[in-house]
Amino acid sequence: MKLVKIETFANEFVCFVRVTCDDGSEGWGQVAPYYADITATVVHRMVAPYALGLDALDIDSMTELVTEREHKFPGSFLRRAIGGVDTALWDMRGKLENKSVCELIGGTPGQVRAYASSMKRDITPEDEAARFVALREQFGFNAFKFRVGAECGHDIDEWPGRTEAIVPAIRKALGDDVALLVDGNSGFSIERAIEVGHMLQDNGVSHFEEPCPYWQYGQTRAVTEALTLDVTGGEQDCELQNWQLMIDHRVVDIVQPDICYLGGLSRTLRVAKMAEQANIPCTPHAANLSMVTLFTMHLLRAIPNAGKYLEFSIEGLDYYPWQDKLFVDTPFTIENGKATVTDAPGWGVEVCADWLAQSSYRVSAL
Repeated sequence: MKLVKIETFANEFVCFVRVTCDDGSEGWGQVAPYYADITATVVHRMVAPYALGLDALDIDSMTELVTEREHKFPGSFLRRAIGGVDTALWDMRGKLENKSVCELIGGTPGQVRAYASSMKRDITPEDEAARFVALREQFGFNAFKFRVGAECGHDIDEWPGRTEAIVPAIRKALGDDVALLVDGNSGFSIERAIEVGHMLQDNGVSHFEEPCPYWQYGQTRAVTEALTLDVTGGEQDCELQNWQLMIDHRVVDIVQPDICYLGGLSRTLRVAKMAEQANIPCTPHAANLSMVTLFTMHLLRAIPNAGKYLEFSIEGLDYYPWQDKLFVDTPFTIENGKATVTDAPGWGVEVCADWLAQSSYRVSAL
């Protein structure tokens, strides 16, 4: 089976990819959100020229060939573009074999525990606590993540005292029977991250994500070694050699690759395997309700070192207006704090025709 056509349907925020093979088989995938229209151009300029004509079932070879042919251009945009084609090919294979993607990679359909993930820093501790309580009552979440510090904040908080206020406020509101996670978004120096980390430990927080500038592996490792809670990270890392370095040097306690940032499911499976061999859990980053969360659900149902939960964004259209009407039927129903991977072939989702009709379309064909 040869890959003969790659189509993109894009706007600034989202780009869906459709692949077609010479027997007419099709599959749908997605590049990473944000600047998605730029990534669509990369798909056609830097991925399609090499991917077209290849064996559509040898997805690993496609990712390797494109990486080698464009070796002068490593980095995020190329990986995002590769990921769009990769995830579409996995969908196509699932439909051919009448299996879900999670079954193709050794898993089974079923439920995945989710944590309610807040993306906001402009919210008061009181308001964040209140919406967590409401979400627990409505959907049964028993794990929650919120933000501390400021994004790349150089130890300056979003506003003075917010970090010290929000951690005990959330714990008091939810009690001791829920898991709490926090995200520093590269906000702290080593010294400040350790100080905050001790306060997190005192309040029973179990997960401290990206405490230091993510590209400074030595800083993050110093924090990991100083604390007893799990220091986590990796969402921004898209090069496999960097992942091997992070894992070999135990930079974090839990790895958090993003399937769309890293370059698709195939490359993420490699990172998960590296981590498994080092006895490190994998809890991927999935910070919005585009297909990245769906990809992650399938992955977590299959890998042996899956982390405790799926990241599940709690932000609606007021925060992510571009999430509106992406799919015919939502694949993101939460019941008793869990999402469900169905046994539908491929990714088990249909992109909304109205959304596609309003997108910017481009095609590359053999």
